[in-house]
Amino acid sequence: METQASTTMKKVLLGLNCLILAVGNCGGPLVMRLYFIRGGKRIWFSSWLQTAGWPIIFIPLTIAYMHRRKIGGATTKTQFFFLKPRVFIASAAIGVLTGLDDYLTSYGVAKLPVSTSTLIIATQLAFTAGFAFLLVKQKFTGYSINAIVLLTVGAVVLGLHTSGDRPKGESNKEYLLGFFLILAAAALYGFILPLVELMYLKAKQAITYTLVLEIQMVMCFFATAFCTVGMLINNDFQAISREAKEYELGEGKYYLVVVWNAMVWQCFFLGVIGVIVYSSSLLSGIVLTVLLPVTEVLAVIFYHEKFQSEKGISLFLSLWGFISYFYGEIKHSKNNKNVTHDLSQTELTQTHDTSQTEFNQTVAP
Repeated sequence: METQASTTMKKVLLGLNCLILAVGNCGGPLVMRLYFIRGGKRIWFSSWLQTAGWPIIFIPLTIAYMHRRKIGGATTKTQFFFLKPRVFIASAAIGVLTGLDDYLTSYGVAKLPVSTSTLIIATQLAFTAGFAFLLVKQKFTGYSINAIVLLTVGAVVLGLHTSGDRPKGESNKEYLLGFFLILAAAALYGFILPLVELMYLKAKQAITYTLVLEIQMVMCFFATAFCTVGMLINNDFQAISREAKEYELGEGKYYLVVVWNAMVWQCFFLGVIGVIVYSSSLLSGIVLTVLLPVTEVLAVIFYHEKFQSEKGISLFLSLWGFISYFYGEIKHSKNNKNVTHDLSQTELTQTHDTSQTEFNQTVAP
């Protein structure tokens, strides 16, 4: 009964984190693109916003602390943080890598339409699968290899047809640089996801949801610190007020876009690490890929972006890759269940035969 309840709770939390990830993954690029197309020009500032919402995590941490304190009573000493130095250092290092990835993503979104940048980011699944194999010994199947090939070909198709959706006033050089930087961002984040899973495996402490929140907070803090250095070098802090006054939607809406940018991206990062802790880094990559059509449709609806034939082909290849991988996982899971069932039946049969033999020996004259 306890095991069943624990499994049910795990599925509920996994579903909740998938939902949070969906909000962040679909909304993040859209809000970020809104900042750029309406007059925002600060790439380091946009990078900084992706993780600057980390203080929000103090709210659930405080609630969890008060709950533990209430249960423990006045005589029990209640810890606020559970992070051990080993996990803290690993989280900080991954946070710096996340800050770099934020910059690469921001540059790509600044130069490319959302529908294009999202398709390129879909290649992240291929990188995640490769690094998961190297870092956490994730097993490959014919279906996962097929998915990797299809996603890679989809990105190549986009790369070969770059002139059709280049924004007005942007040079071919800037467009190509944005293309390759966001591809680098996909590769780097494909490395970060299995790295987080590896950190969980090597943590040497119980991975609770409270600890997941603490890890998320540390990662985002160091990612924000990394981007803050870039902002200081680029004099972004001094330019924010001027940029707000010149923003096409008005000064008030500028700050509204900025705040929502930080909040929505926080949902993305929180959802990602939640999915990893309750499943795997590879599943988080799969969820990001399956949300691809949603982001594509939203970009076309809200920003009236062109959806040329090469984007359609790339989208088809991405979805084909996802379906291939997902089908393979279902088949693999079913085979494992059948093997487990057969082993159980074999053990029951052997136990019965042994018991029958012992009984016959006992009653024999």
